[in-house]
Amino acid sequence: MPQVLGYAASEAGALLAPATLLRRELRSNDVAVRINYCGVCHSDLHQTRNDWHNTVFPCVPGHEIVGEVTDVGSAVTKFKPGELVAIGCLVDSCLKCPRCEKGMEQFCEEYPTPTYNGRDRLTGELTNGGYSETIVSREEFVLRLPEGLDPERAGPLLCAGITTWSPLRHWNAGPGKRVAIAGLGGLGHMAVKLAVALGANVTVITTSPAKVADAIALGAHEVLVSTDADAMAKAKNRFDILIDTIPVSHDVTPYLSLTALEGAMVIVGAIDMLPAIHTGSLLMGRKTLAGSIIGGIAETQELLDFCAAKGVLPDCETIAIQDINQAFERMERSDVKYRFVIDMSTLAD
Repeated sequence: MPQVLGYAASEAGALLAPATLLRRELRSNDVAVRINYCGVCHSDLHQTRNDWHNTVFPCVPGHEIVGEVTDVGSAVTKFKPGELVAIGCLVDSCLKCPRCEKGMEQFCEEYPTPTYNGRDRLTGELTNGGYSETIVSREEFVLRLPEGLDPERAGPLLCAGITTWSPLRHWNAGPGKRVAIAGLGGLGHMAVKLAVALGANVTVITTSPAKVADAIALGAHEVLVSTDADAMAKAKNRFDILIDTIPVSHDVTPYLSLTALEGAMVIVGAIDMLPAIHTGSLLMGRKTLAGSIIGGIAETQELLDFCAAKGVLPDCETIAIQDINQAFERMERSDVKYRFVIDMSTLAD
């Protein structure tokens, strides 16, 4: 099995450090990719700390991958060496259950194989992510990078982008729809850009008046400061869709009050227990409180094509892999606008 260089956490809370890992030999339906760029997701930090109590160490994070095809298996028909491609949060699923057949591989009934901290469906070996030289993925989970989409900035579309695109599409964001985005971080800034590009009227909800200018610069039409009680009262029942990107446990009741008759509030940021809500917040207006994760492969390709056509890209800061631990610290204190991307060529430095 080929040995490649990567960065791994050896135990919970350990700093990421250079490590040698094994990549499997190509199967007939596999694509091998040399990684050029890998986005840094907040879930990478959670996994390396074992915050969700499911991490297998050593852990090589990274699921926002852009790179170049170096080799393909004998049965591969969609890709050839030299092409620029992308790999997101998944590298496999059963592809035969009703959910997979509907293009919702992220909800596979047999559970999809995550790009890292998962188990290969055939061998049971630990999957390793994009903080490395190369990666191997089943062909069906490799995405075409559209012409004109900047490969250095495209990576975060594969997690932050699709995590917000999927609910926006599912709840039909577009002209005539009033969309609110709660939180203005890595997820929130993508939700703003995508909702605006879809033609919706977009309001950012933030606790910080200091973020008003940033929200407007990203394209938001209005900003609602949630600590302003009068403004919150005036916005009651206003929004058809409210995308909640807040990454920690919080009271959702104030946000439900902003959701319109038969509107939907969709949680995409917090993977945690939430405080109890009074069901009257839902009953009085036939409102929906929902959750959403990433999208399926076809939906993710749709996102990449849309972003290429509309010129939508995340705001990124490119770093060397040697700076990843500092980037984790900065990300934790929200000291980035709005996503880090690793230049993986720096692995050779």
